[in-house]
Amino acid sequence: MAGFENAQQKQTFKYSGFLLTRALPILVLAGCIGLGVLGLLIWAGQEADRVSYDRQASLVQLVVSQLHFNVAHNQESVTVWDDAVEQVRARDSEWMDNNLGTWMHEYFGLDQAYVLDPQNQAVYAFADGRPTALDAFSVVEDEALPLVLALRDKLRIGDDSQVSDTVLTPGVSDLAVIQGHPALVSVKPIVSDTGEIQQTAGEESVHVAVRFLDGSLIEELKTDYLFEDLHFSWSPSDEPHYSSLPFSAADGSVLGYMVWHPHHPGETMLSKLIPVLSAFIVLALCAIAFSLFLYHNRSKELEASEEQIRYMALHDPLTELPNRNYFNEYVDVELAKGGGNALLFLDLDRFKQVNDTLGHPSGDALIREFGQRLKAIVRQGDVVARVGGDEFTVMLRGKASMGEVEGICQRIVDSARRPFVLDGQEVFVGVSVGVALAPRDGNDRVSLLRRADVALYFSKNSGRSRYTFFSEDMDQLLGRRKELEGDMRVALKAGNEFQVHYQPIISALDHQVKGYEALLRWEHPKFGLISPELFIPIAEETGLIEAVGEFVLQEACNAATKWSGKSVAVNVSGVELRDERYADKVKNVLLSTGLSPLALELEVTETAATDEASAVVADLDALREIGVQIAIDDFGTGFSSLGRLRTLNVDRIKIDRSSRPRVRRENRR
Repeated sequence: MAGFENAQQKQTFKYSGFLLTRALPILVLAGCIGLGVLGLLIWAGQEADRVSYDRQASLVQLVVSQLHFNVAHNQESVTVWDDAVEQVRARDSEWMDNNLGTWMHEYFGLDQAYVLDPQNQAVYAFADGRPTALDAFSVVEDEALPLVLALRDKLRIGDDSQVSDTVLTPGVSDLAVIQGHPALVSVKPIVSDTGEIQQTAGEESVHVAVRFLDGSLIEELKTDYLFEDLHFSWSPSDEPHYSSLPFSAADGSVLGYMVWHPHHPGETMLSKLIPVLSAFIVLALCAIAFSLFLYHNRSKELEASEEQIRYMALHDPLTELPNRNYFNEYVDVELAKGGGNALLFLDLDRFKQVNDTLGHPSGDALIREFGQRLKAIVRQGDVVARVGGDEFTVMLRGKASMGEVEGICQRIVDSARRPFVLDGQEVFVGVSVGVALAPRDGNDRVSLLRRADVALYFSKNSGRSRYTFFSEDMDQLLGRRKELEGDMRVALKAGNEFQVHYQPIISALDHQVKGYEALLRWEHPKFGLISPELFIPIAEETGLIEAVGEFVLQEACNAATKWSGKSVAVNVSGVELRDERYADKVKNVLLSTGLSPLALELEVTETAATDEASAVVADLDALREIGVQIAIDDFGTGFSSLGRLRTLNVDRIKIDRSSRPRVRRENRR
């Protein structure tokens, strides 16, 4: 019985210690955080209300200040006019009413308008929505006449400081009280728009415009800017929920106040949010307390989650394939066991075009589907991993014959040639593969991956959509790239190392030779025959492609002049087409060789043909205009379809091998 009591006491002590050392401090801290958040929200709400008021007050001030400009600008539509000068001089009341009074009232909302002669006597008056007697000007004379005199002084001294692209004549305006209404009074001279009518500076007739601030303007502000209960008052409002903004004349005297009920977004938000937030804080405290008491029971769940975290750390979330970390660990373990292994480095061809054209979601869908295709091809026990954006690696376990490795590589290449259906659209990409074998190419992961990457580089630069096994020659060739660049410059100057060969183009209908395709060859004095698929990318990267392309075009056109009725086809790099001078270069070659433009066919890639760059479009249009034939090379890649041919203004297409049964591809420029 005593032991039971001791155990119970220990449990009670442990429970009390848990409450004092863990539960209570955490609950107090959470409560303080909740109160802090609540206080922050109240402060934010008050700041939001203040900012809202400042914005509305600034808006009212802006509208009134803009009103000065707008009224003056509206006056200029009729005061800068030869007809106005002549008709006012002629005292044509009907004309003045139609143009300077009634029209200004109906179209621009002026409440009163007056025309004064050079002696400041009224010759036309408009008030209360209709023409009125001339002595009506006496109502505004005290306020308007000082403005008129100030304007005449400006005109006499030639003060054109107000004149700009949008302001045609000087003007004077101010706020005043007219017939018990706050109003804007604006004065503008009536002048010739052509300058052909002689006028003495300072003795022009003037137009006086009056716009009440408590009439239609109030309604416009309420309608256009959603001011609530906006009205004019001669004194500031003493109601707590209303704001007042003073209107001041040029001398600083306050004429009255704009009063409105400002928006209180912060107060509105807090009235809805505080009850919810308070309830949330209480619930959060309860949840924290409940979670603390379940702390010990969660240990087993944490162990399971650790396993899940390890899985996520070693797998790609998009494809659920192993990631780079998993693959590296796995390869290191397998290589340590010894035996033969094959390491494959894969990179999707034209994947960037998918992302750029269809968007990243479609690119993600393509990556996922390609990952599934890879898993279906490799053998049980082999590992497929995604190590980057569109890069994959494959580890083929055990001793596999060269034939088995080649078969797997070919199936991988063939699988990528099959179209991917993304959002109902068929997309053609491809995959390039580099292969390194252990122990032949190395015994450690770093060496094998580097050499597989080198082999992948050669697959990419040999036309893509193929696989390549690493060889020591590849390392040597990569080392020669800089040397080849310099040798290429020398070869272009010498002119005897580059040779253009011609491959016949045979009609499928009558089996007759219709023309020839120019193929570039480089017979290097040291390395022998170098593939165009190696030196053409170097030329494009180093800026030599234009010189190489011009050499091939010149040679091919010279040769074609000796063929009767046969054309010549020349490949064009996308880099050349982006030069806005390319079309002129082709025209100069045709002129120098005497070859008819109709006998020349330029082969461009589908990507270049659909490039929307202005230089590419301009070059192709200029070449088509003179009769040069345009052919699409490698049609069937990317997003090609027969339906897309309607958008490509070309004369011939060459089907890419990824869209037809595989055949041996000639190396060509």
